[in-house]
Amino acid sequence: MTFDELSERITPKNPSRETSPNRGASLPQDAAISSDRKGLREWQKANNIDVNAQIKMRKVVHMRYQHPDLAEITTFLRDFGMSVAKKTDTKRWYKGYGPDQYVYYAQQGEKKFLGGTFEVESYAELEKAAKVPGATEVEELIDAPGGGFMVTLFDPEGFPINLIYGQKPAENGPMPEILTTNYEVQKPRVAKFQRFKPGPAAVHKLGHYGLCVKDFSKQLEWYTRTFNFAPTDFLYINPDAEDKEKRLDVAVFCHIDIGQDYTDHHTFFMSGNPTAHVHHCSFEVHDFDTQNLGHEWLVAKGYKPVWGVGRHILGSQLFDYWWDTTGNMVEHYTDGDLVNEDTPVGWGAAGDESLAVWGPEVPKWFLD
Repeated sequence: MTFDELSERITPKNPSRETSPNRGASLPQDAAISSDRKGLREWQKANNIDVNAQIKMRKVVHMRYQHPDLAEITTFLRDFGMSVAKKTDTKRWYKGYGPDQYVYYAQQGEKKFLGGTFEVESYAELEKAAKVPGATEVEELIDAPGGGFMVTLFDPEGFPINLIYGQKPAENGPMPEILTTNYEVQKPRVAKFQRFKPGPAAVHKLGHYGLCVKDFSKQLEWYTRTFNFAPTDFLYINPDAEDKEKRLDVAVFCHIDIGQDYTDHHTFFMSGNPTAHVHHCSFEVHDFDTQNLGHEWLVAKGYKPVWGVGRHILGSQLFDYWWDTTGNMVEHYTDGDLVNEDTPVGWGAAGDESLAVWGPEVPKWFLD
């Protein structure tokens, strides 16, 4: 939409014309995704990606960070909605209420990003990963809740990515109630009143994390060849170029390609940047009320907000970004899109307007 079109919508040239009301719709993916698209298998073939050679991941399970003050970060993560699964003098494991033994691992030391961690299909996939140049050997996680085995790889810019297998699943915690909602003519909630208890927004699971990278194309090639990461959406610059080949992809949202099974719109994302650093990690919460109550809880505790609450366009999530006490960005999200191998790869122009359909104004430095 051009600026003139947007201005006309906000302030019609004809003063007698009524402003159209806003509308929301759950559109089928073929209607929602830009017409600038390509089939996933077609994209992989065009980029000479051998899916049989990829290390096969099933899901993302936890983040790993190093913090100088474990007591301080523990207080924050509890206020963020996690609970301590296990602790030692120099290590902490934090859980949500989903089936993962823990969704966040912290160890004592200077501020450092230790990577996201993905569960692979089999022990054989760990052995395959250990053969990638620069990878660690398979390590048994003796002291971690649920045990298991792990391998760490390093991308071309030195970011770690961890793979795990053999971890015993945890028992799900109590699931929050799915609230009944009354609409204009459909009012199923009869003689029942909505009531809420203040507190942190309980974390269900880790949803995704993202990196800012210096060589976007090289990083994209490494991640999509090495693992079964599949692009869901690209953002590009030079949108007015008549020749699509002159456009430059600068960001990607990737899902885990597990064929016909549906998975989150993105589990990993990257954007090009003058400096290489982790951007944020994101954790799923129950619903919009949970998210807003959690936002108010964090405000009352004096933590520093980044951006939110709002609604993303790509992925559709309701978002809420915060700084933790070490200076890492973390997010609560809810109501994200699901995709599979039949979901076309979409392209759109990069810019602040591509980030959210509503919410506070995005900080100018958000993608720096």
